[in-house]
Amino acid sequence: MISIDSKVTLLLGSRLAIRKDSDLTPLTLREWNVLEKKLSASGLESPGDLLGLGVNDLQKHLEISDEEAVRIAELLERIELLELSLTYYADKGIQVVTRYEEMYPQRYRERLKDLAPLVLFFAGELALMGQPGIAVVGSRHLDPIGQTCAEFVGNTCGLSGLVLYSGGAKGVDTISTHAALEARGAAVSVLAHSLELTIKDSTTKKAIDRGDLCLVTPYTPDAGFSVGTAMGRNRLIYCLADYAIVVASDAEKGGTWAGATETLKAGWVPVFILDHPEMPEGNRLLIQKGGVPFPHPFPEHFRNLENWLKEKSQPASPKPQQLGLL
Repeated sequence: MISIDSKVTLLLGSRLAIRKDSDLTPLTLREWNVLEKKLSASGLESPGDLLGLGVNDLQKHLEISDEEAVRIAELLERIELLELSLTYYADKGIQVVTRYEEMYPQRYRERLKDLAPLVLFFAGELALMGQPGIAVVGSRHLDPIGQTCAEFVGNTCGLSGLVLYSGGAKGVDTISTHAALEARGAAVSVLAHSLELTIKDSTTKKAIDRGDLCLVTPYTPDAGFSVGTAMGRNRLIYCLADYAIVVASDAEKGGTWAGATETLKAGWVPVFILDHPEMPEGNRLLIQKGGVPFPHPFPEHFRNLENWLKEKSQPASPKPQQLGLL
């Protein structure tokens, strides 16, 4: 069961229960944030208070145009279709959480603030999100060193009780996640492709049933992959973790590059870059931008990885200056 506030959030800010041939579009995140401020100023207590209001009432309370009021009213009229959609997905093991639920990941609230997604669809143990862990990101196409690194980090997370965060795509994501789960650890995959199709995989379903895996997406469960969805979910991977390791990145293009540079600029988490003589050009440039080199092979015992990352994340202390004698 979800609250009425969450249902209104879904009605206004999600494509759930909107027919694909419909011209109706949900509010963008920016539009929602504006509406939320107007809602607060209007005297209405919560989004749920909008349900049942007509066009004139919406105009009056929110001080919006006739066109905006009509759009919101039409979005709110989908309540019965929304209920059917929620039941349909719940039967498949897919749940939903919005910003208005206590179980919404706290790290998104803290780190992303107004940029935090309104809605998250998920399958599995939501409580894994935000637990101590490492995000592993990188290209689908890896050299042997990149594959070894992805396996090493995933296996270490599994054996050390850390959550492995990834994007659930082929390559780095799949290799590191499988390694974590095979080590009887836990993983969270933030998807840019169909959650509904992903949970049909038997191995994935078993991990979900064990409570070892959570699949989550800010997009409707049937949404297909696109460059836009991949770019939009990158920050969601980083912002759940304590540290991020970039295994392989193209230079100045692609989702890995975009996500790493955004995170370096925002400072959400320390970003480590796999460093070796044959590393991709993107890795070298990310180190120049402030990424911390991550050596191959790792120079210490695998159980020291978390402490090593913590130590290397600390800014260097300035050396004390010796005063000359007068």
